[in-house]
Amino acid sequence: MPVRTVHLLASAALFSAGQAAVAQTGAPVAAAAATPDQAVDFSAAQLNYDDGADTVTATGDVRMTREGNRVRADTITWNRKSGQVIASGNVIVVNPGGDAAYGDKVQLTDTLKDGVVDNLLLVLAEGGRLAAVKGTRVDGVSTLENAAYTPCPVTDDDGCPRNPSWSISAVKIVHDPVAKKLTFTHAQPHIFGIGLFTLPKFTIPLGGGGSTGLLTPDLRYSRTNGLEFAQPVYFRLAPNRDLTLTPHLYSEVLPALAGQYRALTENGAYQIGGFATYGSRLPAGTVSTIGQREFRGYLDASGRFQLDPAWSISGSVRRATDRTLLRRYDISNDDRLRSVIRIERAAPDSFLSLDSWAFQTLRAGEDQGQSPLVLPEFDYRLRLPDMIAGGRVSTQVNALSIARPDGQDTQRLFASVRWDLRRLTPWGQELLLTAYGRGDLYHSKGNALTTTAQYRGDPGFEGRAVGSLAAELRWPLIGEFLSGMQRITPRVQLVATPHVRNFEIPNEDARAVDLEDSNLFALNRFPGYDRYEDGVRVTYGVDWAYDAPNIAVAATVGQSYRITQHGAIFPDGTGLNGRTSDIVGRASVKFRDFVTFTERFRLDKDTLEVRRNEVDATIGSKSTYAVIGYLRLNRDIPFTLEDLRDREEIRLAGRLAVTKYISVFGSTIIDLTDRAEDPTSTVDGYEPVRHRLGIAYTDDCIDLGFTWRREYQTSGDARAGNSFLVRLAFKGFGR
Repeated sequence: MPVRTVHLLASAALFSAGQAAVAQTGAPVAAAAATPDQAVDFSAAQLNYDDGADTVTATGDVRMTREGNRVRADTITWNRKSGQVIASGNVIVVNPGGDAAYGDKVQLTDTLKDGVVDNLLLVLAEGGRLAAVKGTRVDGVSTLENAAYTPCPVTDDDGCPRNPSWSISAVKIVHDPVAKKLTFTHAQPHIFGIGLFTLPKFTIPLGGGGSTGLLTPDLRYSRTNGLEFAQPVYFRLAPNRDLTLTPHLYSEVLPALAGQYRALTENGAYQIGGFATYGSRLPAGTVSTIGQREFRGYLDASGRFQLDPAWSISGSVRRATDRTLLRRYDISNDDRLRSVIRIERAAPDSFLSLDSWAFQTLRAGEDQGQSPLVLPEFDYRLRLPDMIAGGRVSTQVNALSIARPDGQDTQRLFASVRWDLRRLTPWGQELLLTAYGRGDLYHSKGNALTTTAQYRGDPGFEGRAVGSLAAELRWPLIGEFLSGMQRITPRVQLVATPHVRNFEIPNEDARAVDLEDSNLFALNRFPGYDRYEDGVRVTYGVDWAYDAPNIAVAATVGQSYRITQHGAIFPDGTGLNGRTSDIVGRASVKFRDFVTFTERFRLDKDTLEVRRNEVDATIGSKSTYAVIGYLRLNRDIPFTLEDLRDREEIRLAGRLAVTKYISVFGSTIIDLTDRAEDPTSTVDGYEPVRHRLGIAYTDDCIDLGFTWRREYQTSGDARAGNSFLVRLAFKGFGR
């Protein structure tokens, strides 16, 4: 039988599936040209032609490609009559999707799509790998026998072998690269090598696209509901729509059902979620232990749509049937729910918004009839394109309507214009000049229903005019300091405002006033629009910043002095009553990414007693860190102003990395308020609000944790007590 041998050095021979064999004389027989889909690219160090058997045997780093399917092996034998391709020795088969199959010996058709592999290792393009005793591929779908799957790394950072955190072994696994899913038959999950239950058949998606099926369940225990088991079921309705239904089973109360529907449209997205059950309810603040059975539910929906480059509409709805549902079923700790719809138009020099809000209180003892309904608030702002007298001019029109079922109703309309000029002097000083004017019109009724007299205003129509002139000078001084650069910026501001009618006007949005570093140099130190600071005042302060490699320090301190004043419009204790204000400041330190520290303070102008102290600090790395938050308001504000009551609390949280994958974590909130700070407080100076403590194992493909949490406050049927949560989440499993 004639055999011809050709030695190739970095060369390739191109064959077609229907091309005639090479003649014994060595001269090729003419054949029809192969189409690109029929062409087979073949390269090897050596080719052997068997003319009688019509086979081609390639050896030495053999590579074969057809229609995007690639084969690489030590030896490939191609039978041109039967179309069978046999590859052996370090075989790698890669399909057009990027999935790579490794085996000792592979039998393929000449399309390179279908075949049989012994001792198969299949590495998926989406991540993960499968190993099997035998694998068969037909029409691109691979069927693996006596196989195992894991998405986890099988080597550590040093390249040494490691056991996967979790895997699934099965009698049969089917890999469909088009549908991007794996189907298991008679499968058993393994976690850290420990075999769990056996499942007859199930499917998991690949590549994060999601497919219908079960998601990872939740298991927890609480004093109120007992043992809880929640099993989410995911439904992939379309590439842009899905639905998740989660039945909740409890040992102490009736079952519940939660759900979430999500959709992505051409110009936006929205989601509708909810929770429903039928069970006993104790109203918030009650001392009874006997509840009434009724339907209980919660609705949470939101969405946003970009109608065109300028116009958008967004909204959210949050409503609950009662005040204790969210806490009892561990849905949320919010004590107020807000629903809003907003229409916006944003352009380079203008902004328009039309908003409506509705509030639901979940606080014990708070009257829902006093909760405001905003229908609507209109706000339009325009920045004129042309400069006037060298400054920038902006205008604003605002309209607001607030209604309360059992309280005061207020309507407001105002229009304003503002002129701002910024100039740099030859000595490097920055000069800011501002002129502001506004006209307001108010209407209110039911004013006597507002508990705090200072917020009521006069009923009926009321109007006023507001005008201010301001000048501010900043002088940045920059120089070297301790191997870094420091910047010292003295600031002084003068603001003059004629008398403004304030107490005749209802106060809806300017109640929580307090002097801080953020509003020290503001034109109006009241938040909102309903109160406006008048008189002539001078504000002075200094900013300091220091920057060096790996460290940044900044500080601000300042105070104001009122030259003239038209009556006391600020409540006592806000730091703004009297001619001289309290001293306010802020200090911050950042060292690399290891330490971040910020403190805000206010000192009494007469005694230098700390009236406000707020500290936020983060210390540590991404794996081990501590977070500290502390707030103390010692302002001696009359307790009748519910928006300004004093309080003191500390917030602590942290995580400690015990090993690379194991960590312990915890957090707590402690109320330190006593009756000396707030006469209405029931706390004795140390009252934990809640805490949690847990341990977690987290690596590249599994998140396993156990958390103990304790609530210290009881409200109706949301009782204080312990709860325990077991969390298990798999990467590459479920959605």
